[in-house]
Amino acid sequence: MTNGKEEQRMFKKLKAGFESLKAGLARTHNSIMGSVEAAFTGKSREDILEALEESLILSDVGVKAASEIVDKLREELAGKDEERLKELLKDYIYDILKKVERPLEVTSSPFVIMVLGVNGVGKTTTIGKLAARYSQSGKSVILAAGDTFRAAAIEQLEGWGQRAGCPVIRQSQGGDPGAVVYDAMKAAITRHSDIIILDTAGRLHTKVNLMEELKKVKKVAGRELPGAPHENLLVLDASTGQNAINQARLFNEAVGVTGIALTKLDGTAKGGIIVAIARELGIPIRYIGVGETVEDLKEFDAREFVEALI
Repeated sequence: MTNGKEEQRMFKKLKAGFESLKAGLARTHNSIMGSVEAAFTGKSREDILEALEESLILSDVGVKAASEIVDKLREELAGKDEERLKELLKDYIYDILKKVERPLEVTSSPFVIMVLGVNGVGKTTTIGKLAARYSQSGKSVILAAGDTFRAAAIEQLEGWGQRAGCPVIRQSQGGDPGAVVYDAMKAAITRHSDIIILDTAGRLHTKVNLMEELKKVKKVAGRELPGAPHENLLVLDASTGQNAINQARLFNEAVGVTGIALTKLDGTAKGGIIVAIARELGIPIRYIGVGETVEDLKEFDAREFVEALI
Protein backbone atom coordinates (compact mmCIF):
# COMPACT_ATOMS: atom_id res chain seq x y z
CA MET A 1 0.00 0.00 0.00
CA THR A 2 1.35 3.45 -0.85
CA ASN A 3 1.84 5.93 1.95
CA GLY A 4 0.45 9.46 2.01
CA LYS A 5 3.59 11.05 0.57
CA GLU A 6 3.69 8.60 -2.32
CA GLU A 7 0.01 9.22 -3.12
CA GLN A 8 0.62 12.96 -3.00
CA ARG A 9 3.59 12.63 -5.34
CA MET A 10 1.56 10.56 -7.80
CA PHE A 11 -1.30 13.07 -7.66
CA LYS A 12 1.08 15.96 -8.38
CA LYS A 13 2.57 14.06 -11.30
CA LEU A 14 -0.86 13.33 -12.78
CA LYS A 15 -1.94 16.93 -12.28
CA ALA A 16 1.23 18.23 -13.96
CA GLY A 17 0.64 15.85 -16.87
CA PHE A 18 -2.92 17.07 -17.30
CA GLU A 19 -1.85 20.73 -17.12
CA SER A 20 0.76 20.17 -19.84
CA LEU A 21 -1.89 18.49 -22.01
CA LYS A 22 -4.27 21.38 -21.40
CA ALA A 23 -1.56 23.89 -22.34
CA GLY A 24 -0.73 21.88 -25.46
CA LEU A 25 -4.36 21.91 -26.60
CA ALA A 26 -4.89 25.60 -25.80
CA ARG A 27 -5.08 26.73 -29.43
CA THR A 28 -7.69 24.16 -30.38
CA HIS A 29 -9.62 24.82 -27.16
CA ASN A 30 -9.68 28.56 -27.88
CA SER A 31 -10.76 27.96 -31.47
CA ILE A 32 -13.76 25.84 -30.46
CA MET A 33 -14.85 27.35 -27.15
CA GLY A 34 -14.11 30.96 -28.09
CA SER A 35 -16.71 30.76 -30.84
CA VAL A 36 -19.20 29.02 -28.57
CA GLU A 37 -18.86 31.50 -25.71
CA ALA A 38 -19.14 34.45 -28.07
CA ALA A 39 -22.32 32.98 -29.54
CA PHE A 40 -24.07 32.91 -26.16
CA THR A 41 -24.27 36.69 -26.02
CA GLY A 42 -27.93 37.54 -26.67
CA LYS A 43 -28.57 34.99 -29.41
CA SER A 44 -30.93 32.09 -29.92
CA ARG A 45 -30.13 28.44 -29.32
CA GLU A 46 -30.02 27.85 -33.08
CA ASP A 47 -27.46 30.65 -33.54
CA ILE A 48 -25.34 29.04 -30.83
CA LEU A 49 -25.49 25.64 -32.50
CA GLU A 50 -24.59 27.11 -35.89
CA ALA A 51 -21.60 28.90 -34.37
CA LEU A 52 -20.50 25.68 -32.70
CA GLU A 53 -20.80 23.67 -35.91
CA GLU A 54 -18.71 26.25 -37.76
CA SER A 55 -16.01 26.25 -35.08
CA LEU A 56 -15.88 22.44 -35.04
CA ILE A 57 -15.43 22.36 -38.82
CA LEU A 58 -12.72 25.06 -38.67
CA SER A 59 -10.85 23.01 -36.06
CA ASP A 60 -10.91 20.03 -38.49
CA VAL A 61 -13.35 17.83 -36.60
CA GLY A 62 -14.80 17.12 -40.04
CA VAL A 63 -18.11 18.09 -41.61
CA LYS A 64 -19.85 14.77 -40.92
CA ALA A 65 -18.74 14.54 -37.30
CA ALA A 66 -19.56 18.21 -36.67
CA SER A 67 -23.05 17.79 -38.13
CA GLU A 68 -23.71 14.65 -36.09
CA ILE A 69 -22.56 16.31 -32.86
CA VAL A 70 -24.70 19.40 -33.44
CA ASP A 71 -27.75 17.30 -34.39
CA LYS A 72 -27.47 15.44 -31.07
CA LEU A 73 -27.15 18.74 -29.22
CA ARG A 74 -30.22 20.07 -31.00
CA GLU A 75 -32.21 17.08 -29.71
CA GLU A 76 -31.04 17.31 -26.10
CA LEU A 77 -30.13 20.94 -25.41
CA ALA A 78 -33.01 22.94 -23.98
CA GLY A 79 -32.73 26.72 -24.27
CA LYS A 80 -29.47 28.64 -23.89
CA ASP A 81 -27.64 26.61 -21.26
CA GLU A 82 -23.90 27.06 -21.77
CA GLU A 83 -22.77 24.63 -19.08
CA ARG A 84 -25.15 21.94 -20.28
CA LEU A 85 -23.89 22.43 -23.84
CA LYS A 86 -20.27 21.97 -22.71
CA GLU A 87 -21.10 18.79 -20.82
CA LEU A 88 -23.02 17.31 -23.77
CA LEU A 89 -20.23 18.34 -26.16
CA LYS A 90 -17.70 16.54 -23.97
CA ASP A 91 -19.87 13.43 -23.89
CA TYR A 92 -20.39 13.28 -27.64
CA ILE A 93 -16.72 13.80 -28.49
CA TYR A 94 -15.72 11.26 -25.84
CA ASP A 95 -18.12 8.71 -27.35
CA ILE A 96 -16.19 9.02 -30.64
CA LEU A 97 -12.70 9.01 -29.14
CA LYS A 98 -13.13 6.22 -26.59
CA LYS A 99 -13.48 3.73 -29.45
CA VAL A 100 -9.85 4.34 -30.51
CA GLU A 101 -8.31 4.58 -27.03
CA ARG A 102 -6.10 1.51 -26.99
CA PRO A 103 -2.60 1.87 -25.49
CA LEU A 104 0.22 0.02 -27.21
CA GLU A 105 1.00 -3.22 -25.34
CA VAL A 106 4.38 -4.91 -25.64
CA THR A 107 3.33 -8.53 -25.84
CA SER A 108 6.51 -10.34 -26.92
CA SER A 109 10.29 -10.05 -26.88
CA PRO A 110 11.72 -8.75 -29.04
CA PHE A 111 8.71 -6.58 -29.87
CA VAL A 112 9.07 -4.91 -33.27
CA ILE A 113 7.58 -1.48 -33.98
CA MET A 114 7.76 -0.25 -37.58
CA VAL A 115 7.24 3.51 -37.62
CA LEU A 116 5.67 5.05 -40.72
CA GLY A 117 5.01 8.60 -41.86
CA VAL A 118 5.85 11.19 -44.49
CA ASN A 119 8.85 13.46 -44.09
CA GLY A 120 8.30 16.36 -41.72
CA VAL A 121 5.61 14.89 -39.46
CA GLY A 122 7.97 14.32 -36.53
CA LYS A 123 8.58 10.63 -37.18
CA THR A 124 12.22 10.43 -36.08
CA THR A 125 11.54 12.59 -33.02
CA THR A 126 8.64 10.34 -32.06
CA ILE A 127 10.92 7.29 -32.37
CA GLY A 128 13.47 8.99 -30.12
CA LYS A 129 10.87 9.81 -27.49
CA LEU A 130 9.51 6.27 -27.58
CA ALA A 131 13.03 4.88 -27.17
CA ALA A 132 13.61 7.16 -24.19
CA ARG A 133 10.30 6.14 -22.58
CA TYR A 134 11.02 2.43 -22.96
CA SER A 135 14.63 2.79 -21.78
CA GLN A 136 13.49 4.73 -18.71
CA SER A 137 11.09 1.88 -17.90
CA GLY A 138 13.98 -0.59 -17.92
CA LYS A 139 13.56 -2.14 -21.38
CA SER A 140 16.46 -2.66 -23.78
CA VAL A 141 15.84 -0.97 -27.13
CA ILE A 142 17.53 -1.16 -30.55
CA LEU A 143 16.87 1.49 -33.20
CA ALA A 144 17.15 0.79 -36.93
CA ALA A 145 17.92 3.74 -39.22
CA GLY A 146 15.84 2.52 -42.12
CA ASP A 147 15.41 5.95 -43.73
CA THR A 148 18.65 5.60 -45.67
CA PHE A 149 17.63 8.19 -48.24
CA ARG A 150 18.26 11.14 -45.88
CA ALA A 151 21.58 11.50 -44.09
CA ALA A 152 19.91 13.93 -41.68
CA ALA A 153 17.43 11.25 -40.60
CA ILE A 154 20.26 8.84 -39.78
CA GLU A 155 22.16 11.50 -37.82
CA GLN A 156 19.04 12.61 -35.96
CA LEU A 157 18.23 9.03 -34.97
CA GLU A 158 21.80 8.50 -33.75
CA GLY A 159 21.45 11.61 -31.60
CA TRP A 160 18.29 10.26 -30.01
CA GLY A 161 19.95 6.88 -29.55
CA GLN A 162 22.81 8.47 -27.62
CA ARG A 163 20.41 10.38 -25.38
CA ALA A 164 18.29 7.31 -24.70
CA GLY A 165 21.26 4.96 -24.34
CA CYS A 166 20.11 2.80 -27.26
CA PRO A 167 22.30 1.29 -29.98
CA VAL A 168 21.46 2.40 -33.52
CA ILE A 169 21.89 -0.01 -36.43
CA ARG A 170 22.70 1.93 -39.59
CA GLN A 171 24.35 1.89 -42.98
CA SER A 172 25.68 4.72 -45.07
CA GLN A 173 23.30 7.07 -46.86
CA GLY A 174 21.74 5.40 -49.89
CA GLY A 175 22.08 1.91 -48.41
CA ASP A 176 19.43 -0.80 -48.61
CA PRO A 177 16.72 -0.28 -45.91
CA GLY A 178 16.00 -4.02 -45.98
CA ALA A 179 19.64 -4.74 -45.07
CA VAL A 180 19.44 -2.31 -42.14
CA VAL A 181 16.34 -4.05 -40.83
CA TYR A 182 17.96 -7.47 -41.30
CA ASP A 183 21.00 -6.37 -39.28
CA ALA A 184 18.80 -4.84 -36.57
CA MET A 185 16.69 -7.98 -36.25
CA LYS A 186 19.78 -10.20 -35.98
CA ALA A 187 21.33 -7.86 -33.38
CA ALA A 188 18.15 -7.77 -31.27
CA ILE A 189 17.76 -11.54 -31.28
CA THR A 190 21.44 -12.08 -30.41
CA ARG A 191 21.39 -9.48 -27.62
CA HIS A 192 17.97 -10.55 -26.29
CA SER A 193 16.69 -7.00 -26.68
CA ASP A 194 13.14 -6.20 -25.62
CA ILE A 195 12.14 -3.76 -28.35
CA ILE A 196 13.22 -2.91 -31.90
CA ILE A 197 12.01 0.36 -33.41
CA LEU A 198 12.37 0.60 -37.19
CA ASP A 199 12.56 4.01 -38.83
CA THR A 200 11.37 4.09 -42.44
CA ALA A 201 11.45 6.46 -45.39
CA GLY A 202 8.69 8.99 -45.95
CA ARG A 203 9.13 10.29 -49.49
CA LEU A 204 5.46 10.40 -50.45
CA HIS A 205 6.23 12.19 -53.74
CA THR A 206 7.60 8.83 -54.92
CA LYS A 207 4.53 7.07 -53.60
CA VAL A 208 4.75 3.80 -55.55
CA ASN A 209 8.45 3.29 -54.80
CA LEU A 210 7.96 4.22 -51.15
CA MET A 211 5.12 1.78 -50.58
CA GLU A 212 7.05 -1.03 -52.26
CA GLU A 213 10.03 -0.26 -50.03
CA LEU A 214 7.84 -0.38 -46.92
CA LYS A 215 6.41 -3.73 -48.00
CA LYS A 216 9.96 -5.04 -48.39
CA VAL A 217 10.97 -3.81 -44.93
CA LYS A 218 7.90 -5.45 -43.42
CA LYS A 219 8.67 -8.70 -45.25
CA VAL A 220 12.30 -8.76 -44.04
CA ALA A 221 11.20 -8.19 -40.43
CA GLY A 222 8.64 -10.99 -40.68
CA ARG A 223 11.13 -13.38 -42.24
CA GLU A 224 13.63 -12.92 -39.42
CA LEU A 225 11.01 -13.00 -36.66
CA PRO A 226 7.62 -14.56 -37.46
CA GLY A 227 4.81 -12.17 -36.60
CA ALA A 228 6.98 -9.06 -36.89
CA PRO A 229 6.45 -6.18 -37.11
CA HIS A 230 4.04 -6.40 -34.20
CA GLU A 231 3.01 -2.75 -34.53
CA ASN A 232 2.87 -0.53 -37.62
CA LEU A 233 2.76 2.89 -35.98
CA LEU A 234 1.84 5.78 -38.27
CA VAL A 235 2.97 9.26 -37.25
CA LEU A 236 0.65 12.06 -38.39
CA ASP A 237 1.08 15.84 -38.06
CA ALA A 238 -2.11 17.37 -36.60
CA SER A 239 -1.44 20.70 -38.30
CA THR A 240 -1.87 19.12 -41.77
CA GLY A 241 -5.59 18.65 -41.11
CA GLN A 242 -7.49 16.54 -43.62
CA ASN A 243 -4.23 15.57 -45.37
CA ALA A 244 -3.47 13.45 -42.32
CA ILE A 245 -6.50 11.28 -43.07
CA ASN A 246 -5.41 10.85 -46.69
CA GLN A 247 -1.93 9.82 -45.57
CA ALA A 248 -3.40 7.30 -43.13
CA ARG A 249 -5.46 5.72 -45.89
CA LEU A 250 -2.43 5.39 -48.20
CA PHE A 251 -0.21 3.75 -45.59
CA ASN A 252 -3.03 1.54 -44.37
CA GLU A 253 -3.68 0.24 -47.87
CA ALA A 254 0.03 -0.50 -48.40
CA VAL A 255 1.14 -2.16 -45.16
CA GLY A 256 -1.73 -1.99 -42.67
CA VAL A 257 -1.62 0.61 -39.90
CA THR A 258 -2.21 -0.78 -36.40
CA GLY A 259 -1.76 2.43 -34.42
CA ILE A 260 -1.41 6.20 -34.77
CA ALA A 261 0.76 8.80 -33.04
CA LEU A 262 -0.63 12.29 -33.63
CA THR A 263 2.06 14.96 -33.24
CA LYS A 264 2.26 18.78 -33.06
CA LEU A 265 -1.13 19.24 -31.39
CA ASP A 266 0.39 22.16 -29.48
CA GLY A 267 1.19 24.07 -32.66
CA THR A 268 -2.25 24.16 -34.26
CA ALA A 269 -5.82 25.29 -33.73
CA LYS A 270 -6.92 22.29 -35.82
CA GLY A 271 -6.48 19.58 -33.20
CA GLY A 272 -10.04 18.50 -33.85
CA ILE A 273 -8.56 16.34 -36.61
CA ILE A 274 -8.21 13.64 -33.94
CA VAL A 275 -12.03 13.36 -33.91
CA ALA A 276 -12.16 13.02 -37.69
CA ILE A 277 -9.42 10.36 -37.62
CA ALA A 278 -11.25 8.41 -34.93
CA ARG A 279 -14.62 8.61 -36.66
CA GLU A 280 -13.49 7.94 -40.23
CA LEU A 281 -10.65 5.46 -39.75
CA GLY A 282 -11.23 3.72 -36.42
CA ILE A 283 -7.49 2.99 -36.08
CA PRO A 284 -6.25 2.95 -32.46
CA ILE A 285 -4.64 6.20 -31.37
CA ARG A 286 -1.64 5.22 -29.26
CA TYR A 287 0.09 8.54 -28.59
CA ILE A 288 -0.38 12.29 -28.90
CA GLY A 289 2.40 14.87 -29.02
CA VAL A 290 1.86 18.22 -27.29
CA GLY A 291 5.40 19.58 -26.98
CA GLU A 292 9.12 19.07 -27.37
CA THR A 293 10.09 16.98 -24.34
CA VAL A 294 9.91 13.21 -23.91
CA GLU A 295 7.08 13.71 -21.38
CA ASP A 296 5.09 15.61 -24.02
CA LEU A 297 4.57 12.39 -25.99
CA LYS A 298 1.59 11.07 -24.05
CA GLU A 299 -0.38 7.86 -24.16
CA PHE A 300 -3.76 8.78 -25.54
CA ASP A 301 -6.48 8.97 -22.89
CA ALA A 302 -9.84 9.89 -24.40
CA ARG A 303 -11.42 11.25 -21.21
CA GLU A 304 -8.38 13.33 -20.26
CA PHE A 305 -8.13 14.67 -23.82
CA VAL A 306 -11.76 15.78 -23.88
CA GLU A 307 -11.49 17.43 -20.47
CA ALA A 308 -8.45 19.39 -21.65
CA LEU A 309 -10.09 20.29 -24.97
CA ILE A 310 -13.46 21.51 -23.67
